[in-house]
Amino acid sequence: MRCYFNAMNQTIYFHNSVYLTSAYSVVGTEEQKSKFAQYFDEKMDSQEWGEASFEKTELKMHKTAVRGAIREAGLDESDIDVIVGGDLLNQIISAGYSAREFQSSFLGVYSACSTYAESMIVGSLLVSGGHVQRVACATSSHFSSAERQYRFPLELGTPRTPLSQWTVTGAGSLILSNLPSGEACPRVTMATLGRIVDFGIKDANNMGAAMAPAAADTIVRHFRDTGRTPADYDLIVSGDLGKYGSSVFKHLVKGEGYILGTNYFDCGAEIFGDDEKKFQGGSGAGCGATVFNGYVYKKLRRGELKRVLFMPTGALMSKQISLQGESIPAIAHAVCVEV
Repeated sequence: MRCYFNAMNQTIYFHNSVYLTSAYSVVGTEEQKSKFAQYFDEKMDSQEWGEASFEKTELKMHKTAVRGAIREAGLDESDIDVIVGGDLLNQIISAGYSAREFQSSFLGVYSACSTYAESMIVGSLLVSGGHVQRVACATSSHFSSAERQYRFPLELGTPRTPLSQWTVTGAGSLILSNLPSGEACPRVTMATLGRIVDFGIKDANNMGAAMAPAAADTIVRHFRDTGRTPADYDLIVSGDLGKYGSSVFKHLVKGEGYILGTNYFDCGAEIFGDDEKKFQGGSGAGCGATVFNGYVYKKLRRGELKRVLFMPTGALMSKQISLQGESIPAIAHAVCVEV
């Protein structure tokens, strides 16, 4: 049996090894001021990065991340069997247009800012099941393309609310393989699939509060499925709940009997530090992807971390449905990575 899923719970166990053989991150100019800056692999010299539009910039970021991960793994592009990727733009154009430049098969996925975890889960199922040898997982987001996708054109100069977050300009890609690359190669050992949770939040600027219940639902189910507790992890990382959302998340988890201590942080709450212009911090599919690929992956490789639970969160909304008065459903997927 290569992987196991109990219908009574939400957690998949990968019994055949799925190795995370490389990871690569690309970040924008604001993200280079981050506390994680030293861990990022490639840094853009401008928000446009030599392209004619922000959408084309994000496409360049996406394929640069994929090529960087392949190169870091010591592979050729022809060695990749499948690319699993997505982003925040309509029809996941960054992932799809990027994939057309590779000869690999392509599976497009979408769960908003939790897309990176979804791509890792799909890729791990393919590798653990013995269907392929190598999978490239990828996602991206760009502040300027996401703002007009989900809220307002930048030209309007619309004021930002205190509960708002700043979409991270970043892209991340990693390679999953059935063979390790060197010593202390991290493995994806299990994943807890998220459910749609709707807290009734209708403010498109308050994504942290909208996503926190979904994150709490997933992590509590993970603990109950596996019998683990927060103390069993060196690090628990959520994707982009932001400062307010992560505080709501911790409160909800505490109500279920689990205390998240100093081994927990949220990528969105941390990536921009105390920059008041970013309000609640970072968001976007590139937020968790760049912090995981940069900071977390390198810590795993160095042996400074042994077991990590990575849980990006996603607000499944669009500008059109929000303007029609709908609330914001959310989801979170959790992936366990161990050395």
